Amino acid sequence: MLKRLFDIIFSITGLIFLFPLFLILSISILMDSKGGVFFFQMRVGKNNRDFRLIKFRTMFSNSERKGLLTVGNTDSRITKAGKWLRKYKVDEFPQLLNILKGEMSFVGPRPEVRKYVDLYNYGQMKILSVRPGLTDYASLEYINENEILERYDKPEKVYIEKIMPEKLALNIKYIDEKGFFTDLKIMLITIKTIFIG
Repeated sequence: MLKRLFDIIFSITGLIFLFPLFLILSISILMDSKGGVFFFQMRVGKNNRDFRLIKFRTMFSNSERKGLLTVGNTDSRITKAGKWLRKYKVDEFPQLLNILKGEMSFVGPRPEVRKYVDLYNYGQMKILSVRPGLTDYASLEYINENEILERYDKPEKVYIEKIMPEKLALNIKYIDEKGFFTDLKIMLITIKTIFIG
């Protein structure tokens, strides 16, 4: 209950405070390439229910048809504005709306697309017992996931067989330790990692 109250208060505060930045980013995205300002994608949330995740668009329109994974910062599908948005994770800001709606939380396992959730084993399904979030242990450990995948000839195979199981183990670690102070710690580390390194 306390966590949900925190999510509501700070998502509203964030949306109000960041509104001028949203306008500037929206204009930049529209001037940079054809397409809309936002990117919508179906993800799997709490209780195995699908919801529509929202981000600022960082790729050219219809790029999803060429694959769900982004491989490296030099992926030809990423726009010029998108490279900057991704570097500082600013493309994730619109998910404050998902948080306000109760589909996500500030801290929790990153929501996955159905294609990969269908590969979870029984134990890994535990991840769907909580709301997905903007950040958690796995997000921090694999903050440079795109660069890691870029090193391989078959990035999706590496993601499914190596990276995804390790991320899921960290997701479960978060669920086992979850609490107010754990969330606060993860949020502070996330801010530090993105803006300080």
